[in-house]
Amino acid sequence: MISRWQRVELNDGHFMPVLGFGTYAPNEVPKSMALEATKLAIDAGFRHIDAAYCYQNEEEVGLGIRSKIADGTVKREDIFYTSKLWCTFHRPELVRLSLESSLKKLQLDYVDLYLIHFPVSMKPGEDLFPIDEHGKVVSDTVDLRATWEAMEKCKDAGLAKSIGVSNFNRRLLEMILNKPGLKYKPVCNQVECHPYLNQSKLLDFCKSKDIVLVAYSALGSHREKKWVDQNSPVLLDDPVLCAMAKKYKQTPALIALRYQLQRGVVVLAKSFNEKRIKENMQAFEFQLTPEDMKILDGLNKNIRYLTLDVTADHPNYPFSDEY
Repeated sequence: MISRWQRVELNDGHFMPVLGFGTYAPNEVPKSMALEATKLAIDAGFRHIDAAYCYQNEEEVGLGIRSKIADGTVKREDIFYTSKLWCTFHRPELVRLSLESSLKKLQLDYVDLYLIHFPVSMKPGEDLFPIDEHGKVVSDTVDLRATWEAMEKCKDAGLAKSIGVSNFNRRLLEMILNKPGLKYKPVCNQVECHPYLNQSKLLDFCKSKDIVLVAYSALGSHREKKWVDQNSPVLLDDPVLCAMAKKYKQTPALIALRYQLQRGVVVLAKSFNEKRIKENMQAFEFQLTPEDMKILDGLNKNIRYLTLDVTADHPNYPFSDEY
């Protein structure tokens, strides 16, 4: 049985816990809930906390982490904290400023992992999604390789222990990997990944390059109206998943989490509900048979919940390619 403290070694020698706690919440959820949920997650045993500038709750998440350090539950080095560079900060001169602004909100000296959140560059400014008079996202022309060089400088400065990417496809990953003078490879690629979108080709490609795949929306999706097609199927209602949950005396969510762990994928579990936060740690307490893993592989339908169609006409839009 793999232990709840299991970590995976990244290609730069640092270690990442294989189960992470996601902190995104829709706008209508009070920010104070991120503080409480972060504390609950650390108490439940989570040591990997996944957050981002654009979630707009890093102050609360940082306070949650610091309060658990202050009460002796954990030390700073026990926590693996991820933040992300938003699309309006892709210009190389803005990368470090953005990371420093996250660190200031968190009141931490460094992040363990800093990711390029999404490969589509947008016009710098206060708006997370700068929109023109026609309701179109105002994009920016930035060479992501220059953004990556600025990320490398953040690592050299000790502001981020590791650097990686999120929502990159093979083409975009290769653009970074083949960059002349590349100093550090991305340690990971964080993407939507669940039994309906199992990303097997991207997973194989990442493994071949010693890049860890990290799964978000691993339990399907929060189904926020603004972003997700309300007619898309609910993953956790899937009859195969539910039958397997019965067989193992677990929840469908735990089957979905366990599936990723056994494929060598680092998986993020997001819940602000105390019972479910504790329950998600039980993904380490059972094992799926190879036959059942194959059955779960067979659920793949290439259903992507989060498509960010508003950016689809940008040359770096990642979801038009096969993988």
